[in-house]
Amino acid sequence: MPRAHITLDRQAVVAPVRRRTFGSFVEHLGRSVYTGLYEPGHPTANEDGFRMDVVDLVRELGATTVRYPGGNFVSGFRWEDSVGPRERRPVRRDLAWRSLESNQVGLDEFARWLKLTDSELMLAVNVATRGILPALDLLEYANHPSGTTLSDQRVANGTPQPHDVRMWCLGNEMDGPWQTGFMTADDYGKLAARTAAAMKRADKDLELVVCGSSGSAMPTFGDWERTVLEHSYEHVDYVSCHAYYQEQDGDLGSFLASATDMDYFIDTVVATADHVGHKKRSRKRIDVSFDEWNVWYLKEHQESEKVHEEWRHAPRLLEDTYTVADAVVVGNLLMTLLRRSDRVTSASLAQLVNVIAPIMTEPGGPAWRQTTFHPFSITSRLASGEVIRPVIDSPVYETARYGEACLVDAVATVDEDRAAVFLVNRDVRETAQVTIDVRSLGSARVTEALTLADEDVYAKNTLAEQDRVTPAANKSAALVDGLLTIDLPPTSWTALALR
Repeated sequence: MPRAHITLDRQAVVAPVRRRTFGSFVEHLGRSVYTGLYEPGHPTANEDGFRMDVVDLVRELGATTVRYPGGNFVSGFRWEDSVGPRERRPVRRDLAWRSLESNQVGLDEFARWLKLTDSELMLAVNVATRGILPALDLLEYANHPSGTTLSDQRVANGTPQPHDVRMWCLGNEMDGPWQTGFMTADDYGKLAARTAAAMKRADKDLELVVCGSSGSAMPTFGDWERTVLEHSYEHVDYVSCHAYYQEQDGDLGSFLASATDMDYFIDTVVATADHVGHKKRSRKRIDVSFDEWNVWYLKEHQESEKVHEEWRHAPRLLEDTYTVADAVVVGNLLMTLLRRSDRVTSASLAQLVNVIAPIMTEPGGPAWRQTTFHPFSITSRLASGEVIRPVIDSPVYETARYGEACLVDAVATVDEDRAAVFLVNRDVRETAQVTIDVRSLGSARVTEALTLADEDVYAKNTLAEQDRVTPAANKSAALVDGLLTIDLPPTSWTALALR
């Protein structure tokens, strides 16, 4: 049995727990919006047509911010199409996902949906095919109280109070040749700087996110960030990161160590941003918005997807069904984002409903939790106060993709009267026995010990078996004289709550 020892020091504070770490993402893609969030005529639909069974699950998930409306979709989007009387809204072709967009859900409706879920809007603007003036128009429509043409249009459309959107994304994945209107780093950096400067002239307190690389495997990774930030550093507040992971060629060991690659990604982007800041002798600091991250079986989609000539409304696209192993990786990636809360101050699990999502729906039928729902919802609920960096003494193993990795990984948070510890066991065969020294926390008792694991690491939750995989109480947890011991099953994610 592998053994690991973890020491928690109350003084080893990384940063406060950032509530925006628990953000998500809704794009007009596939069934994310239509028959996902929005389905008039569904038994649970409210007066706006939104499924309240989905609202309940989003609240349980604990999503704090939602990035919207894309994603690749935003690079062909005319925001004006999505406001005003629904019967007058045009149907457009979406080149990103080769679909038809009805525009029946737009900014005003989505903002009302966010109020149902107690989430904050993170709005993306189309800088790829439009530019500065449409971005300023959207800002005026969304945030100006009244008394101008566009703000009065919003009022006339039934939204008297401004949306007061604070976070804005300046486009999406502008380094990617798949992106409508993609650019070189130099061209995008200049445009982002001009757009950001204009938007902050309208509202100096906006928080603006400039596009970083769409993945660490991009050939321009690192140099893209440097070039873009050399143009835009003084005008923006965040640089974005996007990362997706999947098991490849049956290499479960490497897949379970995906969080080590996320760490590398964050290190590289932070170092590059700080280099540009020092070069400019700037007093400000650029933080990371990790506004797309998840497990995504993209390779399989690319290999199986046939180009269809028919333009369809809300086709079934990218509807991955997640396994226990996928959930363990998602839980570990979220642990990494928490551990890097000193610089990653916003993140978005991509996406929220139906499309590579923790929540699935059936048209006219139920909504249910995927395996990946559970580590996210539990972490969002338990993590509070400050993140502390644990000292981990763990056996290591060799991975084909990422080199050496610890068998056991952990992160902890501490508040005034409670603490939480999150753990993974990456060993695919054996239970790991872990001892955690919590004496510096003054913890008296364990109030929760939940483990997500299964003898079949590829078990899934489906329409037919919606609760096949759920967290279970870990009865091995014991706290004696400040030492907490617990057994972690192979390929598992665990959360501990202490008082």
